[in-house]
Amino acid sequence: MSDSLYEKLGGSTAVASAVNIFYRKVLQDDSIKHFFDTTDMSKQMAKQKAFLTMAFGGSGHYTGKDMREAHAPLVAKGLKEAHFTAVAGHLQATLEEMGVAADLVAEVMAIAGSTHDDVLGL
Repeated sequence: MSDSLYEKLGGSTAVASAVNIFYRKVLQDDSIKHFFDTTDMSKQMAKQKAFLTMAFGGSGHYTGKDMREAHAPLVAKGLKEAHFTAVAGHLQATLEEMGVAADLVAEVMAIAGSTHDDVLGL
């Protein structure tokens, strides 16, 4: 039996590190940081860690909203394609900064890309 993507990435330690680096990048990006002005970032980061654990095949249990429901308020605030692209770019840059192998980065980005329509409410 092969390891899950979660295990290949390094498990909970790697996911936690990735979420921390990722949100640092997002919150420094003037084009998207305003979407998080009223967000409790501790709660957001915990939800993101749980979601990524589930999405990457880890054993965690994500109990948050689905992508469409979670992002609907952001769509109402003007979330567009350019914002999705910026976030995806920060995710890829985070993984590359962490030294994740290119094939695993591609796998993560495919998962992220699969959320596109739900995130943008299309």
